[in-house]
Amino acid sequence: MDKSWMNLPRTHNLYKNGVNLFLDFAFDHASLDGMILCPCKNCGNGLWVSRQDAYEHLICDGFIRGYIKWTAHGESSLNTTLNSNSQRVPNKHDDMEGLLRDAFGIPDLDNDMEDDDTMDNNMADTKTFCKLIDDSQQPLFPGCEKYTKLSFLVHLLNIKCLGSMSDRTFTRILDLLRDAFPSGVQLPKSYYDTKKFIKEMGFSYEKYDACKNDCMLYWGTNKDKEQCDICKEPRWITPVTKISHELGNSRNNNAHENSKKEHKVAAKVLWHFPLKPRLQRLFISSNIATFMKWHAESRIDDGKMRHPADSPAWKTFDFENPEFAKDPRNVRLGLATDGFNPFKNMSTNYSTWPVVLMPYNLPPHMCMKQPFFMLSLLISGPTEPGNNIDVYLQPLIAELNELWLGVNTFDASTKQPFNMRAALLWTISDLPGHANISSWSTKGYLACPVCHEFTCSCRLENSHKNVYMGHRRFLEENHPYRFDESFNGEVELGVPPPKLTGSMILSDLEGFEIRFGKLVKDNPMLPHNWKKRSIFFELPYWEKNLMRHNLDVMHIEKNVCDNIIGTLLDISGKTKDHVNARLDCQQRGVRPELHPNEDGSLPEACYSLNKKGKEKFCSILKNVKLPDGHASNISRCVQMKPPKIFGLKSHDSHILMEQLLPLCMRKTLPSKVKSPLIKLCRYFKDLCSKELCPRDLVRLESEIAITLSELELIFPPSFFDVMVHLPIHLATEARIADPVHYRWMYPAER
Repeated sequence: MDKSWMNLPRTHNLYKNGVNLFLDFAFDHASLDGMILCPCKNCGNGLWVSRQDAYEHLICDGFIRGYIKWTAHGESSLNTTLNSNSQRVPNKHDDMEGLLRDAFGIPDLDNDMEDDDTMDNNMADTKTFCKLIDDSQQPLFPGCEKYTKLSFLVHLLNIKCLGSMSDRTFTRILDLLRDAFPSGVQLPKSYYDTKKFIKEMGFSYEKYDACKNDCMLYWGTNKDKEQCDICKEPRWITPVTKISHELGNSRNNNAHENSKKEHKVAAKVLWHFPLKPRLQRLFISSNIATFMKWHAESRIDDGKMRHPADSPAWKTFDFENPEFAKDPRNVRLGLATDGFNPFKNMSTNYSTWPVVLMPYNLPPHMCMKQPFFMLSLLISGPTEPGNNIDVYLQPLIAELNELWLGVNTFDASTKQPFNMRAALLWTISDLPGHANISSWSTKGYLACPVCHEFTCSCRLENSHKNVYMGHRRFLEENHPYRFDESFNGEVELGVPPPKLTGSMILSDLEGFEIRFGKLVKDNPMLPHNWKKRSIFFELPYWEKNLMRHNLDVMHIEKNVCDNIIGTLLDISGKTKDHVNARLDCQQRGVRPELHPNEDGSLPEACYSLNKKGKEKFCSILKNVKLPDGHASNISRCVQMKPPKIFGLKSHDSHILMEQLLPLCMRKTLPSKVKSPLIKLCRYFKDLCSKELCPRDLVRLESEIAITLSELELIFPPSFFDVMVHLPIHLATEARIADPVHYRWMYPAER
């Protein structure tokens, strides 16, 4: 049966006649009550439809890619053979041709293109594309009906990645497969050859050398330099000489020559994965291209916050950049970064920093999902870049500036090219990463990046740490706590700190020049806690962004949970109630009930649990039963003799804080103590809801100020490190931005 009509435009008469032939065949061999499974792209052989509906679907949407053998419509039972000039081997599980079209930005052949030049303009490399299409149609070996060369290699590389297979092992497996398969098998000889083959599909990256002291990046105008301009260190470490055995072209054709090649090894390397082609690929799939407009076409706007598009930050960005907002296909991005140890060995001091971008145009069920995460940069170790991370962000910032102007992109949903633009809304990182990216140091007296120069802090001489209290200034002006001198012996008349704007930052840093590098010691002293002018201000819109750098709820919640559990159970090294903490209370004249006795002993605090209370507290967690997949086995972190909790992961702390700690404290602590702690737990639970109401967030802002003020009357000052202070700002950030699960580190760190 000739099926060449399936590749014709759907408006062609031969295509329409072919659809009628298909329907005649299907209703003769696979109909049920006058209906068949619809093989159009949207139904995917999953819906039973009438003949008229099937005809309309196939004319409007076309057949499923690769559906050459009509197995769902009776062809397999007839053992029909396909007459075709090619040796194409279709596999219903693999759409290699579709994958190649996505990679090269080429629309479907069966689309009715208004302009034939569109396909040519979107073709990155015609020869490469045609070669790969040929590989996607050639059987793995003569007679193989299940795999083609391309599909087999894609599956094999997927197994390598999932199984952490070494390059050498992969090459040996290729050797074994070539020996085991029949002659004529189409397989590369090594992993190196496989990488070259896959690279042609667009899975490429750029490598830039960097100074080992993080002073400069050898890219752009500096790409040919041999030493650092700042520290004068050489670009290369000691050259490595490689011996390669190559077949010589001697007269007897049997001699082998040993040729020495000098291989230069850079002191440090940055991997850059281009962002533009991956953003363009989002629009090659018609389904994903449609979802990229969801925020403008399908989002429910009822005043509640379920998505970043519901937030004032998004709407303010649209107001400030009306030309960008005109086209809903323009991409809004978030950036996340954090260091990790790639060797999974905590005794090895090595830190690699990935920089990941995620598009926010997608609907909630797709947004923040790993298939749509885009690794942009990979900063090699062994040490973290720290404040010098701006050196490594240069290629990304340059690319974001290009994307702000736009890049020509084919939209499969409209079958037309358009000028795709992209903008960065904010960054996501833990507190140390926040300091590196935002340029505001999160150490010292002004450690809070939100309170900035108005941070209220003091130094505890005995505990040798800074603490951050003074939460009464966030209360309403007439709140009774403001006039209660039992807090610190004073009346609180202060006001909340003003919001730090981009213009204020640029004004503070105007006229200062900073040189990067670990060895640079002569940089000027910047005002307050500033360390540099962030490279993100090179983006033309960054100054007016309403939310530039997010506080990470995940790490804040974990640290608060650790402080509470460590203090309540008096865990050594974790508790904030110790001799030095009591001496600090005595020195500052606060919490007189906690002052040490004359004999040096410490009076029992209202939050202290006796042995029976600790056992009851731990037994609740030891015996708790949670639904499968809801959380990890928290009981493994609970020890009964002596009672203590250890080894909690971030998500364990999340479950404890929002669901289990209130149960434990309800039976073991007095009302004065458990009431504000349970309020704090409820605050995090409400904050982490997937649907937020602005009115509720205003209420949470008021409640958290009261809760933290009440905790100041209970716990010693040493309890209030910067992590316990930061919850005061989380509700405000949620009201400005969006629900926290779009702005925390859980998706990026997993």
